[in-house]
Amino acid sequence: MGLRSLLVASLACCAVVSGKLSSTGFTVELGGVSYFLPPKVVTTIAVDECKSLFSDAMFAPFTVVQGTGVSAADITSATAKYLEEDDVFQEGFLEGMFAIINTSKHLLTHTALYISGANQTSPLQINTTATILTGSAILPPGPYFLSATGSVYEAWRLYADTNGAFTESATASSDDAYSVLPAGIVGQNLAIAVPSRLYYQKTADKPLAGVRIGIKDIYDIKGLRTSNGNRAWYWLYPPANATATPVQNLIDAGAIIVGKMITSQFANGEAATADWVSYHEAFNPRGDGYQDTSSSSSGGGAGAAAYEWLDITLGSDTGGSVRNPAQVQGVYGNRPSHGIVSLEHTMPLSPALDTSGLLTRDPVLFKAAAGAMYKENITFSTSFPSAIKTLGWPTAPDTIANTLLINFLGNVSSFLKANVSTFNTTTAWAASNPSNPSIASFLNLTYPVLITQQQTPLVRDPFYADYAAAHDGRRPFIDPVPLVRWGFGDNTTETVERAIANKTEFMSWFNSSVLVADPVTCSDSLLLYVGTDAADPDYRNVYLTDPKPPAGFGLNSLSGFSEAPDYVVPIGEAPYNSTITGHEEFLPVAVNFMAAKGCDGMLLELIVGLYEAGILKKAMAGRSGVTGGEILFKRDV
Repeated sequence: MGLRSLLVASLACCAVVSGKLSSTGFTVELGGVSYFLPPKVVTTIAVDECKSLFSDAMFAPFTVVQGTGVSAADITSATAKYLEEDDVFQEGFLEGMFAIINTSKHLLTHTALYISGANQTSPLQINTTATILTGSAILPPGPYFLSATGSVYEAWRLYADTNGAFTESATASSDDAYSVLPAGIVGQNLAIAVPSRLYYQKTADKPLAGVRIGIKDIYDIKGLRTSNGNRAWYWLYPPANATATPVQNLIDAGAIIVGKMITSQFANGEAATADWVSYHEAFNPRGDGYQDTSSSSSGGGAGAAAYEWLDITLGSDTGGSVRNPAQVQGVYGNRPSHGIVSLEHTMPLSPALDTSGLLTRDPVLFKAAAGAMYKENITFSTSFPSAIKTLGWPTAPDTIANTLLINFLGNVSSFLKANVSTFNTTTAWAASNPSNPSIASFLNLTYPVLITQQQTPLVRDPFYADYAAAHDGRRPFIDPVPLVRWGFGDNTTETVERAIANKTEFMSWFNSSVLVADPVTCSDSLLLYVGTDAADPDYRNVYLTDPKPPAGFGLNSLSGFSEAPDYVVPIGEAPYNSTITGHEEFLPVAVNFMAAKGCDGMLLELIVGLYEAGILKKAMAGRSGVTGGEILFKRDV
């Protein structure tokens, strides 16, 4: 048999095997930076006259410029703006250019740029080194890659998740579904792909156009698996066939989902080193880099604080799961009024307490994202209360943190022209409810009963049954904290009905006596308390005692039991002597604002107003929320 016959026979044999071959995208490097090219071809451009652009490469970078007219000055100005505003764009994309003027497409050559637009009476020559690109495409401005066959692909920059904030990177695979990003990068962590900011223009319908967001891994996203912080859960169930309502609201507003983010198991509160087993807790970038991130929105807090390339994250707050990570990492965060957005396709901890909240460095984006997610259930108002109640506020400027807190309160009260009074929850409750037990005793078991006896039938029991059916009667591994908590719920004589009754009684008192609805200012007063003052570092290399049910009543309980909103704002940082570095480092100082139930829009307008007045500032990404800076254990890659 000759060589030709062998080849034909071999091809015929291979033809028996059937399968659909499809592209999952491409990974390339330009100027030392890694990029992901999504598989979807956005348009085509004729490349017959510019084969030299490719040399030995499969793809060539180029830049799209738009305008009513293009001159050398226009191009210089546009590309300088691109470099300043967009972390995806770099000078390597200037190897080729494609100009769109009044929706007319124009020829660019490596020796001269000839443009003839609708407003041009004759061709305009501009000295440039750009390569020829011609065609009939309509493209947003910014960076692209061109294949040798003329296919145009978007440029998505790849970043390493150096702080371990994500459980899975993601990319849109269709109009309403997502898939796992098929790309990697140096850094011993996941690669996260982000698109050029230049592709998007915010509109009234798309106020979050191009905003990059990470999603806590208790929310379903169509096409992706959900882990709830448990490896067995992740592999037992198929990818979600629907997207959780809060996530879908953000997508509908134009947000770009870049991945799912680490959560403590089943959204229970866990501490680094002591409790996390199925997955590792994310790393707090602040200070020495080895402080606890708090939980359960650990990944969201770490990502919002660590990464300039990540704009906002979606968490959930049942007993402090957004507020605590926001406080210890010096970013904005919130527990909204309960019930402000429905939680379909979201893992429950306690439906009586669960809420959906955000974490971000930017107070203006905070307001925009909240408006998009809570939709018609949030009303923005700029009529502010003229009374402030404080809980546990320092009175002497004897530390840097206390000085920051005292000065901040003075600035806020001056901004609002408000009277300030101290408030004590314990004494106020006792005065209003003399026949009831103390507030600490009355509500001592309310939280642990609600989160265990509500989560057990909704999450644990069906999970155990499904896992047993798939694995010959076996039970899955459960981290120590949820296991202990579920055990408490099984054995306590307290009931959900009693816990809800106690919560309802407290809510009725609080909403009629402490933060009362007002027809003009929404809330008759504000309640401020200290979120964190950096005085007590929380090292992740410290071993703790065995976990216990989360009994008790504290500042975080006020919002959960009253259903009133609670918003965290970073106000600065204070020093501590790190046992990790043997050096003075800095950790965030944060304040919590509360108002009457339903006054989320007023609080957000107040936060933006304080920002515009210079009283609040945007938080920086990196080691410090005030000055930024490189995170100690890594260098940018």
